[in-house]
Amino acid sequence: MFKPDSDARLRLAWFILASLLAVFVYFYGLGSQHIPKNSDEYLYVHVARMTADSGHWLPLQSELDYGRNFKPPMMFWHAIAATDWGQQWDLWHLRYPSVIYTLLTSLLVFLLAKRLTGKTETGFVALLTFLAFFSTYRFGRPYLTDPGIVFWLFLPFFTLIYWRPFTFESRFWMPVTMGLLTGVGLLYKSFFFVLPVGLGLSWWYLHHRQYRWREFLIKDSWKPVITGVIGLLVFGLWFLLEPDTVGLWNEFFWKENMGKVQSGNYLGTMLWGPSSIWSLSLGYAQNAGLLAFPVLGLMWTAFRQRKQTTDSEKYLWIWMAALFFMFSLASQRSARYLLEAMPALAVLMAFYWDRIDRKWFVGALLMAGLVLALLVRMSLRLQDESGGALYDWTYWTLLTVTTLLLLAGIFFARYTRLLVNVVMLLTYLTLASFLHPFDGARGNFSAEVQQSLAGKEVWVPCNKFIAKDEGHRFLLPGANVLGYYDHLDGVNAESLAKRFRVFAVRMGFQEKPCAECKVIGERLEINGRQYAPEIKQMLLEGKVFEHLFVKEVLIESQAALPKLAAAPRSECR
Repeated sequence: MFKPDSDARLRLAWFILASLLAVFVYFYGLGSQHIPKNSDEYLYVHVARMTADSGHWLPLQSELDYGRNFKPPMMFWHAIAATDWGQQWDLWHLRYPSVIYTLLTSLLVFLLAKRLTGKTETGFVALLTFLAFFSTYRFGRPYLTDPGIVFWLFLPFFTLIYWRPFTFESRFWMPVTMGLLTGVGLLYKSFFFVLPVGLGLSWWYLHHRQYRWREFLIKDSWKPVITGVIGLLVFGLWFLLEPDTVGLWNEFFWKENMGKVQSGNYLGTMLWGPSSIWSLSLGYAQNAGLLAFPVLGLMWTAFRQRKQTTDSEKYLWIWMAALFFMFSLASQRSARYLLEAMPALAVLMAFYWDRIDRKWFVGALLMAGLVLALLVRMSLRLQDESGGALYDWTYWTLLTVTTLLLLAGIFFARYTRLLVNVVMLLTYLTLASFLHPFDGARGNFSAEVQQSLAGKEVWVPCNKFIAKDEGHRFLLPGANVLGYYDHLDGVNAESLAKRFRVFAVRMGFQEKPCAECKVIGERLEINGRQYAPEIKQMLLEGKVFEHLFVKEVLIESQAALPKLAAAPRSECR
């Protein structure tokens, strides 16, 4: 495929080593609190923890005021199984099923690309491209719904096209099998996904009949219906097994799902704004992250060569179009809704890999170079501000090797396509290594502090809608963690010292706590959410570092008011 001077064995060895690197990258730092992720993770962690503590699979449990049935139970069940009913309660055990799902999806991508082209190298390119998409790295590792539903919704389409034409002609087993697979996928997120699956399958069957509508209606039109009905029946098992059916209807069906369909200005949000159809049109490139330029290059090349599009390629474009069309009709539009099409996009990228102009790949490498330059600058600044060497020789060696490979890809045309995915993966590994100190000794409270606070009340910063105080349960195991709102005016160490006996507060590196405050622990932290005044300072005054990195100080107050008789309750519940 790439036609380097080395023989096929060396190329195969390169791809195998690159694939092993990808597996390592996806497992490295998996237990970190700072991996790229979505803020929903701690919401799911909370429900999984409460449900595991209950000793029952159903009903799902939660202390959150805004419900417990905001997602189907499958992801909570696999968390309970992975942690042995909470006996091994850490982020690694919660997340490793997500990585397994992602790697299984990449295996499907490899097999499909190899089958449709007959080339093993094309399969490896597809696999590495899928894992090099930033959306795969961001949503395919944390404890989220996406890894499961991406796998289970891609599997029916993979099965249908991999064994065609037999699968297209099957009148019973394939529609039923695809329905069962789809139903498991729905149990990870929502019954609404039956709509894009139904549209995609119908379009595939129609394309298989070369758009002969009469033949499609007679022979195939009922097959997607069977698939959809069986999928919904599998999903409906949740309602059948749920003890609190009324609460399930109110919370999941009406509030979580139907509530998102309603919109006060549907046409307005469709045509402009961050949730417009135009922003969604950039969703595939946005999900690709550093590979956005090659994805745009794919679309440009595919458009120019549209008369040469193979039948296999058309099936994959159809699935991407079906997902885009269905979610463009929703009142809320997000690139995240297109994640289910990223495996198909990776296969198409592999098909066109040699036909995409080299400049698109150079653009991706330059973007990676900007990320590496930013990491270098922040690493040096952090070491200076923290007063110690945070990063050892392994970090700087990794950064140097990644930079050298990046430069080789830019300046040596023969290696550009061979190196681009590896550079993307090494960039993610460098990012994880940059974040490592925030999870090591400098990013955690000492074992002595953890032991001294076991069984005691500790108040920590929180946000009602993302349950970020749940993360402190990993930092302070055994403590009674309670949350206070940290974004209100007047919330600082002085005011908190009058309210709580033991609390955590975030402050700048050079900031000092109050006179009544006894510091009992301190750690480095990344401030992942900035509020309006901080964002204004970051944009207008350049205070990015000051608001992005903070120290979290654990304080025991001597001025706290006496405890109330009633048991305290988290402000974020």
